[in-house]
Amino acid sequence: MIAGLSGPLAHGVGTRADLPVPLWASLTGAALAVLVSFAALGLLWPRSRLRGDRAGTPVPRGLQSFIDSRATTFLLRAIVLALTLLVVAVALAGPPEPPENLGVYAFYVTFWVGLVPASLLLGPVWRRVNPLRSLHALLAPLTGPAPAADKLDRLGYWPATVALVAFAWLELCYPDRSRPGTVGVFLVVYAVAQLIASLWFGAGWFARGDAFEVYSTLLGRLAPIGRREDGRLVWRNPLDGADGTRIAPGLSGFVLALVGTTAFDGVTRTQWWQSGPGIRGDSVGLPSTLGLLVTLLAVGALYAAATGLAQRLSGAGSGPPDFAHSVVPIAAGYAIAHYFSLLLLDGQLTWILASDPFRTGLDLFGTAGNAVDYTAVSPATISTVQVSAIVLGHVLGVVLAHDRAVRLVSGHQARTSQYPLLAVMVAFTVGGLALLLG
Repeated sequence: MIAGLSGPLAHGVGTRADLPVPLWASLTGAALAVLVSFAALGLLWPRSRLRGDRAGTPVPRGLQSFIDSRATTFLLRAIVLALTLLVVAVALAGPPEPPENLGVYAFYVTFWVGLVPASLLLGPVWRRVNPLRSLHALLAPLTGPAPAADKLDRLGYWPATVALVAFAWLELCYPDRSRPGTVGVFLVVYAVAQLIASLWFGAGWFARGDAFEVYSTLLGRLAPIGRREDGRLVWRNPLDGADGTRIAPGLSGFVLALVGTTAFDGVTRTQWWQSGPGIRGDSVGLPSTLGLLVTLLAVGALYAAATGLAQRLSGAGSGPPDFAHSVVPIAAGYAIAHYFSLLLLDGQLTWILASDPFRTGLDLFGTAGNAVDYTAVSPATISTVQVSAIVLGHVLGVVLAHDRAVRLVSGHQARTSQYPLLAVMVAFTVGGLALLLG
């Protein structure tokens, strides 16, 4: 969908000619950065240093009181609920063409892409303002206690994983994904399904079943601000936050789905795809559906094989779940690399269209006649950000995996057990950059 919003410039992706250095040098340098990081950790990080949710320097109590106050929460949720209803209304009843419809850009670009930097900077913002939680709070008193609240822990993150793959299929595979009506219907159906589930399982459902809230929460683990175990709001090392991610069923599946869906987005941009399986463009969805499933299975199989082998070599831990948190910065790096330019360029249309959402001649902000400034960021800058985001994401993933490995076992055994996962991370680094820039 995103690639079809504004034609070929929708992603604003630089080509190999836009890179400050040749592509082969970028791929080699990225792989070496991951390998050197691993070698340095082996020498300088012999014991676990990360403290999870026990670490952090408290923020002033006055600031925490303001952030946690009921008035602040009510105001934020009321604003976001009103904006959400506006987006749905415009998608369903606004201009029929995607370039004219605020709902399309507000959902696919400003919300979905903007959720990444917002969560990385401020923490789990969507959990705080989730309009579905607001609607649930209104409905729950009418329906009574949730009959299956005690069964939610068994489901883990699998419901959110299914929801994420469903959204990815809409975004990347469904032929009419950019039609405003499609966006509006998806949002209504998604909300109804989530609310029914939340009334059955309780308010805790959203933390396990709402793909957008789970996504924001996991990315928020890398934010410089978070909460300690005692609920105190603190400034912290983002790696401590990521280390505090609690293992639960489906956590590995969700983070791998994040990586796999973004990787498939990269596949669809390649000349091989566009002149082969995707040659018919948006007219059919079957090749894209099969391609998405194959990519997800390939990413999952590589990770499962690496972590399973690591468990056998170390003789400790539980395999894939132990290192799921180390995939979160990789997923964040992929998201930034793929959508950084989309947010800065096509994201301008959200604010342009918001001035006259129903195209009635209204011009609330004086921007209705503006055009997107595609010179706001240069191709060279885009390419530099892409390479940096992917490399940094993988380096942080290596650090998190190493710290967890030396916590489970010690000495040479810990180092040896990391080789399979290191190989996969190098493959993800090189493969991600090759798909994005090649």
